[in-house]
Amino acid sequence: MMGREITEHGVTARDLGLIGCAECALVQAESRARCARCGARLRRPDRASLQAVWALLATGIIAYIPANLWPMLVTRSFGRVDESTIIGGAVDLAAHGAWFIAAVVLIASVAIPLCKFAAIAWLATGIARGSVRGLHGRHRLHTLVELIGRWSMIDVFVVAVLAALIQLGFLASVAPGPAAAPFALSVVLTMLAAQRLDARLIWIAADGRAR
Repeated sequence: MMGREITEHGVTARDLGLIGCAECALVQAESRARCARCGARLRRPDRASLQAVWALLATGIIAYIPANLWPMLVTRSFGRVDESTIIGGAVDLAAHGAWFIAAVVLIASVAIPLCKFAAIAWLATGIARGSVRGLHGRHRLHTLVELIGRWSMIDVFVVAVLAALIQLGFLASVAPGPAAAPFALSVVLTMLAAQRLDARLIWIAADGRAR
């Protein structure tokens, strides 16, 4: 049986008792407990980890909803209190001529999170279905999602609004609104979902194995 499997699919790292590190991709003997290069714990790809990915992703999406509906910032100026959501704040910035800052806010706080949600869901679905299409492209997308996820976006909106207030000559005190907490939670959960998604599972479908 093993001989037939190797003949049909070719010799794989698993057949030779090798395993690739999920962190640095170094291929080494699976008998090692930790990676010889980066020291990370060696573990085999586990399709059951997709359940954790879906759970983290779903929770992150749920947290993202109030993050966009609730005020992100509370601004007090000359006794007046203004509350701004992410999108509402970007619209206000654009209305005052700060188009570039408004664009940065929308891209970093709206477009990128939505794209990350879609990308992780697409990658997880492809792995679950055992898709062999666009393996290289999906692997590059996973790397990109992980790279973007390492950058915190919670301060982008605050910094942008403060910069606009200074440019417009306003005297105001700015405090985080109730949306700050769910937004930060959504960022963290999405980052964890991307990290929990084992990129090696993308390639397992290529040799017809289910691990």
